[in-house]
Amino acid sequence: MPIDSVVVIGSGIGGLVSAALLAARGCDVTLVEAAETPGGKVRAVPVGGAAIDGGPTVFTLRAVFEDIFAACGAVLADEVVMRPASTLARHAWGRDRLDLFADPAASEAAIGDFAGAADARGYRAFRAEARRLFDALDTPFMRATKPDPLTLGWRMGARGFADYCTLRPYTSMWRALGGYFSDHRLQQLFGRYATYCGSSPFECPATLMLISHVEASGVWLIDGGMHQLALALEALGRRNGVRFRYSSPVHEIVIEHGRAAGVVLAGGERIRATSVVCNADPAAIGAGCFGPAARRAVAPVARRRRSLSAMVWTAKARTSGFAMLRHNVFFSDDYRSEFAALRAGRLAVAPSVYVCALDRNDAGHAPDGAERLQILVNAPPDGDAGSGTPFTEAEIDRCTLAMLNSVSRAGLSLDLAPATVLTTPGDFAAMFPSTGGALYGPASHGWAASFRRQGSRTAIPGLYCAGGSTHPGAGLPMAALSGRLAADCLLQDRASMSRSIPAAMRGGISMRRAMTVPAA
Repeated sequence: MPIDSVVVIGSGIGGLVSAALLAARGCDVTLVEAAETPGGKVRAVPVGGAAIDGGPTVFTLRAVFEDIFAACGAVLADEVVMRPASTLARHAWGRDRLDLFADPAASEAAIGDFAGAADARGYRAFRAEARRLFDALDTPFMRATKPDPLTLGWRMGARGFADYCTLRPYTSMWRALGGYFSDHRLQQLFGRYATYCGSSPFECPATLMLISHVEASGVWLIDGGMHQLALALEALGRRNGVRFRYSSPVHEIVIEHGRAAGVVLAGGERIRATSVVCNADPAAIGAGCFGPAARRAVAPVARRRRSLSAMVWTAKARTSGFAMLRHNVFFSDDYRSEFAALRAGRLAVAPSVYVCALDRNDAGHAPDGAERLQILVNAPPDGDAGSGTPFTEAEIDRCTLAMLNSVSRAGLSLDLAPATVLTTPGDFAAMFPSTGGALYGPASHGWAASFRRQGSRTAIPGLYCAGGSTHPGAGLPMAALSGRLAADCLLQDRASMSRSIPAAMRGGISMRRAMTVPAA
């Protein structure tokens, strides 16, 4: 067995990135995946003869992926066809509309027309604050191994001390937004960024306002859908020598002499390795899904700490009325009651709805006939309750009707009859065990949540974690960074262990081993 053999469990973005980077650095890498195709949550759902994104739909921080492809001897632009979006999203409150743009001046002007000059100035101040928070945390937190608060302050250094003291961890995002916007609709719009990491704007820290800066810095539209990114990362790994084993669920992570030593597949086959990178949700390790020996590697995740799940309709549908762009958000009238219901484990009576129209561009041109849509409504992460889903057919029907009513208030008519697949929290729980269908790992509620997220290293040497449920957080670029951090930690630990192995020295005097006397 090569001294640098690695098994990667799971072909989500974090696992694909780890595998490609480790192989590019000369490791012998085997990636095992329970599903038949790569991507994890970045999945394509076959509906009516078309492949429709059933997971993330917004691609940001392109430079993160450019750096990863470059480290593997490739160029992102040669592998994935994409173009920048000039309009970030279209937002609706009944018949009221507001678009946000890649050009911040255009967004500021649109907000002024929508809510008045004072809120336009508030947006300018909010945008500056979001950028400050992002710049303060990008290198010392998001691109570094998981720190504790003291380590983060040390990494930020004397020049960053002022930023460290004003990261706003003790103020909720919702309350902070009220200081910038008097129009509650703008609080809703920018509070929605909390859901990008599966959290509530009423419970997550204002620090997460930095997410809006990430999106304002550029959104890219990928030809063929987001799944093309997963396929490109798989091809990158193959070119560097990664072996991919699909339809190969892992039964156990093998622990020998206190460290990871490979995996046993569900069929009984054992794959030996000197290190293992697990791209599953760490909650699955802590729950014993990979065997009792590996269970102590991570802290268990309490149900109350889970992030949001979702009801996701992937459809080839006929639409009329509302002029959709690629990304569209239809807000409820009462955001607070919506999140109160989710916290209580219920579907909202009148939910906000996100619609990704995959066949539309910035100009909003609709295709002839049915078009590909992903429709999302936030849901509680209770998919592992009872028989596998907390919702009856009647509750699911009511949720579908509530979703259709929400978009119809803005003038959008949807005919889902041609072809539709609904994925519930119970379905997500089956795909991602021990999560209840939570799609973003633990929720980012409270000032300490980010520091409690599982890091790359675990309590078992040779076992590492990657993916959107680990540090630095949820979302495609964060999952990619987690994969890079896991690879870096593995290589650093391997180098350290190699240096610590005693080597025979030529020459010298041969001496008998010293005998020790037991202490009394």
